[in-house]
Amino acid sequence: MHELIRDITLCILFAWMLGLLAHFSRQPLILAYLIAGFCIGPFGAGWVKSQESISVISELGLIFMLFMIGLEIDLKKIVRAGRVILFAAGGQLLGGCLLGVLFFAGIGLSLGGGHFDAVYLCIACALSSTVIIVKVLYEKRELDTLPGRITLGVLVLQDIFAILFLAVQPSLANLQVSVILLSIGRVAVLVAAALLISRYVLPRLFHQIARRPELILLGALAWCFLVAETAERLSLSREMGALIAGVSLSTFPYALDVTAKVTTLRDFFITLFFVALGMTIPVPGLSVIGLALMIAAFTVVSRLVTTFTPLYLMKQGLRASLLPALNLAQISEFSLVVIQTGVSDNHIAAETANAASFAFVVLAVLSTFVMTRSDKITRWAIGPLKRIGLRDLDHGNGHAEEGHEGGHGEARRIVILGFFRAASALLAEIERQTPVLLEQITVVDFNPNVYQTLLSRGLHVIYGDISNVDTLLHAGIGKSEMIILSVPDSLLKGATNEKLVRHVRALNPTALIVATADLLADVGELYEAGASYVSVTRLSDAHELFTVIEAAQAGLLADKRAELDLRLGERREVLP
Repeated sequence: MHELIRDITLCILFAWMLGLLAHFSRQPLILAYLIAGFCIGPFGAGWVKSQESISVISELGLIFMLFMIGLEIDLKKIVRAGRVILFAAGGQLLGGCLLGVLFFAGIGLSLGGGHFDAVYLCIACALSSTVIIVKVLYEKRELDTLPGRITLGVLVLQDIFAILFLAVQPSLANLQVSVILLSIGRVAVLVAAALLISRYVLPRLFHQIARRPELILLGALAWCFLVAETAERLSLSREMGALIAGVSLSTFPYALDVTAKVTTLRDFFITLFFVALGMTIPVPGLSVIGLALMIAAFTVVSRLVTTFTPLYLMKQGLRASLLPALNLAQISEFSLVVIQTGVSDNHIAAETANAASFAFVVLAVLSTFVMTRSDKITRWAIGPLKRIGLRDLDHGNGHAEEGHEGGHGEARRIVILGFFRAASALLAEIERQTPVLLEQITVVDFNPNVYQTLLSRGLHVIYGDISNVDTLLHAGIGKSEMIILSVPDSLLKGATNEKLVRHVRALNPTALIVATADLLADVGELYEAGASYVSVTRLSDAHELFTVIEAAQAGLLADKRAELDLRLGERREVLP
């Protein structure tokens, strides 16, 4: 017992020190934890030698990690997932697994007879890292963009796929239809029971203890370990039970509160899991390094093929098809969970598991670097893709006569460069007050959903990247009378409003240019760049909030809300 406490102390101390180093060097924290484990483990300095300690630390971390993954799976979002996300995820998962089996079996890895190295690797390589992707997309403010939403939707469906695999994983050595059905039946019973209890019993209990944070935390942990132990009794696994416990809690009213309470504890045990995993990684030989590089290369190539292809075939355009493929091009921390379950059941060789861990580390570093520069990479790649014959949604733009289908032809009198919520609200307002003005408007944007929706409503739209001067030139904005830039700098890719104003002013010296300023300090710079008028959204927001305060003080807030509801009901916005 004293040895276990000492080992945990070493784990946390080294994880913190290397975590600081990773933070300042802008590397993934998971990488730091793995290296920390290697440094203090039996293959490093040897300060933690007890296999029992490593096993206990790893299992506790794994249970908490899967519990939290389950808490973050939003079943409602899966049900509402759009056709694009469903087809993209289906193509990526099925295609990735098929290519994985062919590739890994082709290089000589076992596919049966009690050893399933190729199977585990194809599953592991089909999953992407939620931790890395969400962190980078959040920092880039791209979670709410179309490629961001597609990426997150695919991640959620990957988690569901992993759950299904974990359900049949214990029976891989005796994979018969009856065994598979029995495993799935046990999971179905456990899931149904967990969902029913979390729907009708837990809310009442949590309501009674809502003002006692320590009891909410304790209740969540009790539920996690109860379902985990029940799963173990049903010949499943504690890890599988923890995942089901999290998923069942994700649907009930106190899920957000539970997540907030458990997050700190989760981070502690997830850190322990990855440190313990690092302890199991030996100094790699040439064969392990070679296999790791092959796994990493296959993951990147297969992800590009299996993600880009279905999105491109569904007419999402080259950019919106490439970005999710780049975002997803790494191995998931969940993949390491899958690999570890295989090691525990002697389904996969230790050398193969070590190679997968090294591949995870390599891709964690590379994908972070690539994702932070994904816009530049995408712009660079679109040209060669077009040259080999792939058509983008802008095929024919700028080369056809006015009025042709598909938004071809030069820009009209008023041009909206970039289309987000402000532009969506503007078009709805014009449609409500002066519909005839819509015939004089052109929208330029590279969101395929916006492009198709505006076309279906009869508006003139040109598909293109507004940060590219060639796009502006081919769109013919040099002849327009008014050009509106309504997308704030925080959401622009590859440009700022100041740069856009300068480009537009150079192409059209006489047009009225309306720009948007994020900061008050930007206003003067935009005017110097050539803007005719600068909109500061915080001023209009402040005015609206002030009228709300006035209405509340006069006892007229209900009337103001009714007026707003009426206005909202009359609008047909492209971006709700």
